[in-house]
Amino acid sequence: MQPVTATLARRAWTLFEPIHAIVYFAPEAGEHYKGAGLRGGWMAYFASRSAPMGAVTPGLVTAVFHNFQPEMVARAIPDAWHFSSPERVLTARTAVADSALRRLWGDAVGSGDVAEAASAAMAVARGLRGDGRPLYTATAALDEPEAPHLKLWHACTLLREHRFDGHIAALTAHDLDGLESLVTALASGSGTDVATILRFRGWTEEEWDQGVERLRHRGILDAAGGLTDQGRALRSAVEEMTDRLAGDVWEAMDETAREPLFARLRQFSTLLEGRDGIRYPNPIGVSRPA
Repeated sequence: MQPVTATLARRAWTLFEPIHAIVYFAPEAGEHYKGAGLRGGWMAYFASRSAPMGAVTPGLVTAVFHNFQPEMVARAIPDAWHFSSPERVLTARTAVADSALRRLWGDAVGSGDVAEAASAAMAVARGLRGDGRPLYTATAALDEPEAPHLKLWHACTLLREHRFDGHIAALTAHDLDGLESLVTALASGSGTDVATILRFRGWTEEEWDQGVERLRHRGILDAAGGLTDQGRALRSAVEEMTDRLAGDVWEAMDETAREPLFARLRQFSTLLEGRDGIRYPNPIGVSRPA
């Protein structure tokens, strides 16, 4: 792998991830998802993110999302599909993005910069391969929004889910299950703590301790719960593979096209930070724009 691939892939990720992720932070979400029939924030999360795949089962959501405790997923899915439908949920999610971006971007929503960024980002997103990428492929089959700010959000969602699918493939290839991926990420300095991870991913303290013990047995964690040399090499290999699987499209772009797009994504991602926007650090691992 050429170092430039990882650098470009990781830079890009920090720029498009916040634009996609605003729907998880926006206070408008509760109202819109409640209007769609959903009950509670976690039901809204699991239903809205899996809705492109249809009225899927809890087992499929657990497998594709990878790092949530299965019983946590099962408390939300399939009940979500009794109270609502994938179509209603997707409409609500778009409404959340529309409301949040209009509020946080203000007059810039209708600017030429947003329109140009939307067209450029969508061209990149549509050029990605869907092989082995369930969330990306399902989301790519949805209708493309017409409004430029929503088209940009949709393009960033495609880019994000494509990278996420690749990340899960990298974790699986390196024999890290969902819980072990969280333990090793925390040990590598992910910026959060065990209590927060347990609360947001549904694992119990006992399950966490069992995961730690499995990783110690494999030589990935030391007695104090830190990464060993083997563990650091493993996490580096996971991140390098994730970047490699996401990096070709950015490396193939001409710098004169890529850097203006990066600059616009950085501009609009930065505007999303705040009390009623994205906060850093956060439990879903969104990084500040680089």
